Amino acid sequence: MGLGRMENSKIVVKKAAICFFPDLPILIWMILITLFIGIFAGFDAKQIISTFNSGWGYAAGEFALILLPSFILAAAIRKQQIIIPEAVSVSLAPVVSAGMICPDTAYAALAPMVRKHQISLAVGTYAGFKLLFPAGPLIIATSLGVTDSVIWLYSLGVFVPVWIVSLVYARIIETNFVSNALDSAPLASSNVLATLSPFVLLVILLAVGAGFDLSRNSLADFFTNPKGALLVSAAIALLMVPHHQRRACVDSGVRWTGSLLLIIGAASAFSAFVTVVIPIEDIFGPQSGILALGSLFAMTAVFKLLQGSSMSTFAAAGPVAVPIVAASNLSPILAVLAVCLGSFVAILPNDSFYWLIRRSALAEESELRAMMILGVGSVLQAFIGLALLFGIHTFFMS
Repeated sequence: MGLGRMENSKIVVKKAAICFFPDLPILIWMILITLFIGIFAGFDAKQIISTFNSGWGYAAGEFALILLPSFILAAAIRKQQIIIPEAVSVSLAPVVSAGMICPDTAYAALAPMVRKHQISLAVGTYAGFKLLFPAGPLIIATSLGVTDSVIWLYSLGVFVPVWIVSLVYARIIETNFVSNALDSAPLASSNVLATLSPFVLLVILLAVGAGFDLSRNSLADFFTNPKGALLVSAAIALLMVPHHQRRACVDSGVRWTGSLLLIIGAASAFSAFVTVVIPIEDIFGPQSGILALGSLFAMTAVFKLLQGSSMSTFAAAGPVAVPIVAASNLSPILAVLAVCLGSFVAILPNDSFYWLIRRSALAEESELRAMMILGVGSVLQAFIGLALLFGIHTFFMS
Protein backbone atom coordinates (compact mmCIF):
# COMPACT_ATOMS: atom_id res chain seq x y z
CA MET A 1 0.00 0.00 0.00
CA GLY A 2 2.77 2.39 0.96
CA LEU A 3 4.56 1.79 -2.34
CA GLY A 4 1.36 2.45 -4.29
CA ARG A 5 0.81 5.75 -2.47
CA MET A 6 4.39 6.79 -3.25
CA GLU A 7 3.93 6.03 -6.94
CA ASN A 8 0.64 7.96 -6.98
CA SER A 9 2.28 10.92 -5.27
CA LYS A 10 5.08 10.92 -7.86
CA ILE A 11 2.49 10.99 -10.63
CA VAL A 12 0.71 13.92 -8.97
CA VAL A 13 4.00 15.83 -8.59
CA LYS A 14 4.89 15.14 -12.21
CA LYS A 15 1.48 16.33 -13.42
CA ALA A 16 1.80 19.45 -11.27
CA ALA A 17 5.22 20.18 -12.79
CA ILE A 18 3.80 19.73 -16.27
CA CYS A 19 0.94 22.11 -15.44
CA PHE A 20 3.39 24.67 -14.04
CA PHE A 21 5.74 24.42 -17.05
CA PRO A 22 3.61 23.92 -20.18
CA ASP A 23 4.87 21.41 -22.73
CA LEU A 24 5.64 23.84 -25.56
CA PRO A 25 7.93 23.59 -28.60
CA ILE A 26 11.34 25.24 -28.27
CA LEU A 27 10.25 27.80 -30.88
CA ILE A 28 7.45 29.06 -28.60
CA TRP A 29 9.74 29.11 -25.53
CA MET A 30 12.32 31.19 -27.44
CA ILE A 31 9.68 33.70 -28.52
CA LEU A 32 8.23 33.99 -25.00
CA ILE A 33 11.64 34.35 -23.35
CA THR A 34 12.64 36.95 -25.93
CA LEU A 35 9.53 39.03 -25.26
CA PHE A 36 10.01 38.76 -21.48
CA ILE A 37 13.60 40.01 -21.85
CA GLY A 38 12.25 43.12 -23.55
CA ILE A 39 9.53 43.61 -20.91
CA PHE A 40 11.90 43.20 -17.95
CA ALA A 41 14.45 45.49 -19.63
CA GLY A 42 11.81 48.25 -19.58
CA PHE A 43 11.14 48.45 -23.33
CA ASP A 44 7.82 49.92 -24.38
CA ALA A 45 5.56 48.01 -26.79
CA LYS A 46 6.90 49.82 -29.86
CA GLN A 47 10.53 49.02 -28.93
CA ILE A 48 9.73 45.36 -28.28
CA ILE A 49 7.96 44.90 -31.60
CA SER A 50 10.53 46.80 -33.68
CA THR A 51 13.49 44.98 -32.07
CA PHE A 52 11.72 41.64 -32.54
CA ASN A 53 10.96 42.42 -36.20
CA SER A 54 14.51 43.52 -37.02
CA GLY A 55 15.99 40.52 -35.23
CA TRP A 56 13.62 38.01 -36.84
CA GLY A 57 14.32 39.31 -40.34
CA TYR A 58 18.09 39.45 -39.86
CA ALA A 59 19.59 37.84 -43.02
CA ALA A 60 16.41 35.75 -43.45
CA GLY A 61 16.58 35.96 -47.24
CA GLU A 62 20.18 34.76 -47.30
CA PHE A 63 19.38 31.85 -45.01
CA ALA A 64 16.52 30.86 -47.32
CA LEU A 65 18.91 30.86 -50.30
CA ILE A 66 21.24 28.53 -48.38
CA LEU A 67 18.70 26.15 -46.84
CA LEU A 68 16.14 25.65 -49.60
CA PRO A 69 18.51 24.37 -52.33
CA SER A 70 20.46 22.36 -49.74
CA PHE A 71 17.41 20.45 -48.56
CA ILE A 72 16.18 19.92 -52.12
CA LEU A 73 19.64 18.53 -52.94
CA ALA A 74 19.48 16.25 -49.89
CA ALA A 75 16.02 14.98 -50.82
CA ALA A 76 17.12 14.28 -54.40
CA ILE A 77 20.15 12.30 -53.19
CA ARG A 78 17.98 10.25 -50.81
CA LYS A 79 15.50 9.42 -53.59
CA GLN A 80 18.23 7.72 -55.61
CA GLN A 81 18.93 5.22 -52.78
CA ILE A 82 22.55 4.54 -53.61
CA ILE A 83 24.57 1.86 -51.83
CA ILE A 84 28.13 2.89 -50.95
CA PRO A 85 30.99 0.79 -49.48
CA GLU A 86 31.68 1.45 -45.81
CA ALA A 87 35.07 3.10 -46.35
CA VAL A 88 33.63 5.35 -49.05
CA SER A 89 30.65 6.27 -46.86
CA VAL A 90 32.93 7.33 -44.00
CA SER A 91 35.16 9.29 -46.40
CA LEU A 92 32.25 11.11 -48.04
CA ALA A 93 30.42 11.81 -44.77
CA PRO A 94 31.80 15.35 -44.24
CA VAL A 95 31.00 16.44 -47.81
CA VAL A 96 27.52 14.94 -47.72
CA SER A 97 26.84 16.54 -44.31
CA ALA A 98 27.99 19.96 -45.51
CA GLY A 99 25.98 19.66 -48.71
CA MET A 100 22.84 18.66 -46.83
CA ILE A 101 23.35 21.40 -44.20
CA CYS A 102 22.41 18.83 -41.59
CA PRO A 103 24.56 16.24 -39.77
CA ASP A 104 21.42 14.36 -38.68
CA THR A 105 20.19 13.87 -42.25
CA ALA A 106 23.63 12.91 -43.56
CA TYR A 107 24.23 10.42 -40.75
CA ALA A 108 20.77 8.90 -41.15
CA ALA A 109 21.31 8.50 -44.90
CA LEU A 110 24.76 6.89 -44.61
CA ALA A 111 24.48 4.89 -41.36
CA PRO A 112 22.58 1.94 -42.91
CA MET A 113 25.63 1.36 -45.14
CA VAL A 114 28.11 1.44 -42.23
CA ARG A 115 28.41 -1.23 -39.53
CA LYS A 116 31.93 -1.32 -38.09
CA HIS A 117 32.71 2.40 -38.08
CA GLN A 118 29.56 4.33 -37.18
CA ILE A 119 31.45 6.51 -34.66
CA SER A 120 33.87 7.44 -37.46
CA LEU A 121 30.85 8.28 -39.60
CA ALA A 122 29.39 10.41 -36.81
CA VAL A 123 32.52 12.50 -36.20
CA GLY A 124 32.90 13.02 -39.96
CA THR A 125 29.35 14.26 -40.48
CA TYR A 126 29.66 16.51 -37.42
CA ALA A 127 32.97 18.04 -38.52
CA GLY A 128 31.81 18.49 -42.12
CA PHE A 129 28.67 20.33 -41.06
CA LYS A 130 30.63 22.62 -38.75
CA LEU A 131 33.63 23.45 -40.94
CA LEU A 132 32.87 22.90 -44.64
CA PHE A 133 31.02 25.02 -47.18
CA PRO A 134 28.15 25.50 -47.67
CA ALA A 135 27.27 24.67 -44.03
CA GLY A 136 28.68 26.27 -40.85
CA PRO A 137 31.23 28.71 -42.34
CA LEU A 138 28.76 30.06 -44.91
CA ILE A 139 25.95 30.41 -42.36
CA ILE A 140 28.16 32.28 -39.88
CA ALA A 141 29.80 34.36 -42.61
CA THR A 142 26.31 35.41 -43.69
CA SER A 143 25.47 36.46 -40.12
CA LEU A 144 28.71 38.44 -39.76
CA GLY A 145 28.50 39.98 -43.22
CA VAL A 146 31.78 38.37 -44.31
CA THR A 147 32.05 38.14 -48.11
CA ASP A 148 35.69 37.11 -48.55
CA SER A 149 35.62 34.26 -51.08
CA VAL A 150 38.76 32.54 -49.70
CA ILE A 151 37.10 31.71 -46.40
CA TRP A 152 36.23 28.22 -47.67
CA LEU A 153 39.97 27.51 -48.11
CA TYR A 154 40.69 28.50 -44.51
CA SER A 155 37.79 26.39 -43.28
CA LEU A 156 39.07 23.43 -45.30
CA GLY A 157 42.55 23.92 -43.84
CA VAL A 158 41.18 23.75 -40.29
CA PHE A 159 38.78 20.92 -41.11
CA VAL A 160 41.38 18.41 -42.37
CA PRO A 161 43.45 18.15 -39.14
CA VAL A 162 40.29 18.20 -37.00
CA TRP A 163 38.81 15.36 -39.04
CA ILE A 164 42.00 13.29 -38.96
CA VAL A 165 42.35 13.58 -35.18
CA SER A 166 38.68 12.80 -34.63
CA LEU A 167 38.94 9.71 -36.89
CA VAL A 168 41.86 8.46 -34.79
CA TYR A 169 39.76 9.00 -31.66
CA ALA A 170 36.78 7.23 -33.26
CA ARG A 171 38.86 4.20 -34.26
CA ILE A 172 40.22 3.91 -30.71
CA ILE A 173 36.65 3.98 -29.36
CA GLU A 174 35.39 1.49 -31.95
CA THR A 175 38.27 -0.90 -31.29
CA ASN A 176 38.36 -0.80 -27.50
CA PHE A 177 35.02 0.43 -26.12
CA VAL A 178 32.10 -0.09 -28.53
CA SER A 179 30.73 -3.62 -28.56
CA ASN A 180 28.23 -3.55 -31.45
CA ALA A 181 30.53 -3.66 -34.49
CA LEU A 182 29.01 -5.77 -37.29
CA ASP A 183 30.03 -6.89 -40.75
CA SER A 184 30.84 -4.43 -43.48
CA ALA A 185 28.20 -2.98 -45.78
CA PRO A 186 27.55 -4.31 -49.30
CA LEU A 187 29.44 -3.22 -52.37
CA ALA A 188 28.63 -0.01 -54.17
CA SER A 189 26.03 0.38 -56.83
CA SER A 190 27.24 1.54 -60.24
CA ASN A 191 25.62 4.96 -60.06
CA VAL A 192 27.49 6.28 -57.00
CA LEU A 193 29.72 8.71 -58.89
CA ALA A 194 26.85 10.01 -60.99
CA THR A 195 24.66 10.48 -57.92
CA LEU A 196 27.34 12.43 -56.08
CA SER A 197 28.24 14.58 -59.09
CA PRO A 198 26.20 17.60 -57.78
CA PHE A 199 28.60 17.79 -54.82
CA VAL A 200 31.58 17.69 -57.19
CA LEU A 201 30.01 20.46 -59.26
CA LEU A 202 29.45 22.50 -56.09
CA VAL A 203 33.15 22.27 -55.20
CA ILE A 204 34.22 23.19 -58.75
CA LEU A 205 31.96 26.25 -58.84
CA LEU A 206 33.20 27.42 -55.43
CA ALA A 207 36.81 26.96 -56.54
CA VAL A 208 36.21 28.98 -59.72
CA GLY A 209 34.51 31.72 -57.71
CA ALA A 210 37.43 31.89 -55.27
CA GLY A 211 40.10 31.85 -57.98
CA PHE A 212 38.70 34.25 -60.57
CA ASP A 213 37.08 37.67 -60.59
CA LEU A 214 33.86 37.16 -62.55
CA SER A 215 32.08 40.32 -61.42
CA ARG A 216 31.82 41.63 -65.00
CA ASN A 217 29.49 38.76 -65.90
CA SER A 218 26.54 38.81 -63.49
CA LEU A 219 25.39 35.28 -64.34
CA ALA A 220 28.83 33.70 -63.91
CA ASP A 221 29.44 35.77 -60.78
CA PHE A 222 26.19 34.59 -59.16
CA PHE A 223 26.60 30.91 -60.05
CA THR A 224 30.13 30.82 -58.62
CA ASN A 225 28.91 32.47 -55.42
CA PRO A 226 28.13 29.86 -52.69
CA LYS A 227 24.39 30.54 -52.86
CA GLY A 228 24.25 30.45 -56.65
CA ALA A 229 26.44 27.32 -56.74
CA LEU A 230 24.01 25.65 -54.35
CA LEU A 231 21.07 26.46 -56.62
CA VAL A 232 22.88 24.98 -59.65
CA SER A 233 23.85 21.82 -57.72
CA ALA A 234 20.30 21.37 -56.43
CA ALA A 235 18.89 21.79 -59.94
CA ILE A 236 21.29 19.17 -61.34
CA ALA A 237 20.43 16.74 -58.53
CA LEU A 238 16.73 17.30 -59.17
CA LEU A 239 17.13 16.52 -62.89
CA MET A 240 18.72 13.18 -61.95
CA VAL A 241 15.55 12.12 -60.10
CA PRO A 242 12.65 10.55 -62.05
CA HIS A 243 10.20 13.21 -63.21
CA HIS A 244 7.31 12.01 -61.02
CA GLN A 245 9.48 12.28 -57.84
CA ARG A 246 10.80 15.81 -58.36
CA ARG A 247 7.84 17.61 -56.82
CA ALA A 248 8.19 15.49 -53.68
CA CYS A 249 11.85 16.55 -53.37
CA VAL A 250 10.93 20.23 -53.72
CA ASP A 251 8.09 19.89 -51.19
CA SER A 252 10.47 18.20 -48.75
CA GLY A 253 12.97 21.04 -49.15
CA VAL A 254 10.26 23.64 -48.59
CA ARG A 255 9.01 21.92 -45.40
CA TRP A 256 12.49 21.59 -43.90
CA THR A 257 13.42 25.15 -44.87
CA GLY A 258 10.20 26.62 -43.49
CA SER A 259 10.55 24.95 -40.10
CA LEU A 260 14.23 25.90 -39.79
CA LEU A 261 13.59 29.49 -40.85
CA LEU A 262 11.08 29.76 -38.00
CA ILE A 263 13.68 28.53 -35.50
CA ILE A 264 16.38 30.74 -37.01
CA GLY A 265 14.06 33.75 -36.90
CA ALA A 266 13.20 33.16 -33.24
CA ALA A 267 16.87 32.61 -32.34
CA SER A 268 17.89 35.76 -34.22
CA ALA A 269 15.21 37.79 -32.44
CA PHE A 270 16.46 36.42 -29.11
CA SER A 271 20.02 37.45 -30.04
CA ALA A 272 18.83 40.92 -31.03
CA PHE A 273 17.35 41.47 -27.55
CA VAL A 274 20.43 40.03 -25.84
CA THR A 275 22.76 42.35 -27.74
CA VAL A 276 20.59 45.37 -26.86
CA VAL A 277 20.16 44.51 -23.17
CA ILE A 278 23.71 43.24 -22.52
CA PRO A 279 26.55 45.68 -23.35
CA ILE A 280 28.49 43.25 -25.54
CA GLU A 281 30.85 45.96 -26.80
CA ASP A 282 31.79 46.93 -23.23
CA ILE A 283 32.40 43.32 -22.19
CA PHE A 284 34.54 42.41 -25.19
CA GLY A 285 35.70 45.84 -26.32
CA PRO A 286 39.29 45.78 -24.98
CA GLN A 287 39.97 42.31 -26.39
CA SER A 288 41.92 41.53 -29.51
CA GLY A 289 43.80 38.69 -31.16
CA ILE A 290 43.83 35.33 -29.42
CA LEU A 291 41.77 36.64 -26.49
CA ALA A 292 38.98 37.75 -28.86
CA LEU A 293 39.08 34.39 -30.67
CA GLY A 294 38.77 32.61 -27.33
CA SER A 295 35.82 34.81 -26.36
CA LEU A 296 33.96 34.05 -29.58
CA PHE A 297 34.68 30.35 -29.10
CA ALA A 298 33.48 30.39 -25.47
CA MET A 299 30.37 32.47 -26.24
CA THR A 300 29.29 30.04 -28.96
CA ALA A 301 30.04 27.02 -26.76
CA VAL A 302 27.70 28.41 -24.10
CA PHE A 303 24.94 28.87 -26.70
CA LYS A 304 25.47 25.28 -27.89
CA LEU A 305 25.37 23.83 -24.37
CA LEU A 306 22.16 25.74 -23.63
CA GLN A 307 20.34 25.17 -26.93
CA GLY A 308 21.59 21.78 -28.09
CA SER A 309 20.64 22.39 -31.73
CA SER A 310 23.62 23.32 -33.92
CA MET A 311 21.46 25.34 -36.33
CA SER A 312 19.85 27.30 -33.49
CA THR A 313 23.34 27.91 -32.08
CA PHE A 314 24.53 29.32 -35.39
CA ALA A 315 21.45 31.53 -35.64
CA ALA A 316 21.79 32.85 -32.08
CA ALA A 317 25.57 33.22 -31.91
CA GLY A 318 26.07 34.96 -35.26
CA PRO A 319 24.35 38.28 -34.45
CA VAL A 320 25.85 38.33 -30.93
CA ALA A 321 29.32 37.90 -32.44
CA VAL A 322 28.98 40.99 -34.67
CA PRO A 323 29.80 43.63 -32.01
CA ILE A 324 32.60 41.45 -30.61
CA VAL A 325 34.26 41.27 -34.02
CA ALA A 326 33.71 45.00 -34.62
CA ALA A 327 35.29 45.91 -31.28
CA SER A 328 38.24 43.53 -31.49
CA ASN A 329 39.90 44.40 -34.83
CA LEU A 330 39.94 40.67 -35.53
CA SER A 331 40.22 38.99 -38.93
CA PRO A 332 36.61 38.29 -40.02
CA ILE A 333 37.65 34.91 -41.44
CA LEU A 334 39.16 33.78 -38.14
CA ALA A 335 36.12 35.14 -36.30
CA VAL A 336 33.83 32.97 -38.44
CA LEU A 337 35.94 29.89 -37.74
CA ALA A 338 36.08 30.62 -33.99
CA VAL A 339 32.27 30.62 -33.87
CA CYS A 340 32.13 27.40 -35.93
CA LEU A 341 34.59 25.69 -33.58
CA GLY A 342 32.73 26.85 -30.46
CA SER A 343 29.61 25.16 -31.81
CA PHE A 344 31.34 21.75 -31.54
CA VAL A 345 30.95 21.87 -27.73
CA ALA A 346 29.31 19.41 -27.26
CA ILE A 347 27.19 16.44 -28.41
CA LEU A 348 24.91 15.97 -25.39
CA PRO A 349 21.34 14.68 -24.78
CA ASN A 350 19.81 18.08 -25.61
CA ASP A 351 21.10 17.64 -29.19
CA SER A 352 19.03 15.54 -31.61
CA PHE A 353 22.29 14.32 -33.19
CA TYR A 354 23.16 12.66 -29.86
CA TRP A 355 20.02 10.51 -29.93
CA LEU A 356 20.55 9.56 -33.56
CA ILE A 357 24.00 8.14 -32.76
CA ARG A 358 22.87 6.81 -29.39
CA ARG A 359 20.20 4.60 -30.97
CA SER A 360 22.48 3.18 -33.66
CA ALA A 361 26.21 3.23 -32.95
CA LEU A 362 25.90 3.23 -29.13
CA ALA A 363 22.70 1.27 -28.60
CA GLU A 364 24.43 -1.23 -26.31
CA GLU A 365 26.20 1.35 -24.15
CA SER A 366 25.01 2.96 -20.92
CA GLU A 367 23.78 6.56 -20.98
CA LEU A 368 26.83 7.82 -19.08
CA ARG A 369 29.20 5.93 -21.37
CA ALA A 370 27.48 7.28 -24.49
CA MET A 371 27.65 10.85 -23.14
CA MET A 372 31.34 10.44 -22.37
CA ILE A 373 32.18 9.02 -25.82
CA LEU A 374 30.31 11.69 -27.78
CA GLY A 375 31.04 14.56 -25.40
CA VAL A 376 34.78 13.92 -25.26
CA GLY A 377 34.96 13.40 -29.03
CA SER A 378 33.21 16.67 -29.87
CA VAL A 379 35.22 18.66 -27.31
CA LEU A 380 38.44 17.16 -28.71
CA GLN A 381 37.43 18.30 -32.19
CA ALA A 382 36.71 21.80 -30.87
CA PHE A 383 40.01 22.31 -29.08
CA ILE A 384 42.15 20.82 -31.85
CA GLY A 385 40.54 23.33 -34.20
CA LEU A 386 40.98 26.19 -31.72
CA ALA A 387 44.67 25.38 -31.33
CA LEU A 388 45.05 25.49 -35.12
CA LEU A 389 43.20 28.81 -35.20
CA PHE A 390 45.52 30.28 -32.59
CA GLY A 391 48.47 29.07 -34.68
CA ILE A 392 47.11 30.65 -37.86
CA HIS A 393 46.55 33.94 -36.04
CA THR A 394 49.99 33.92 -34.43
CA PHE A 395 52.07 32.99 -37.48
CA PHE A 396 50.07 34.32 -40.43
CA MET A 397 47.78 37.11 -39.20
CA SER A 398 49.99 38.98 -36.70
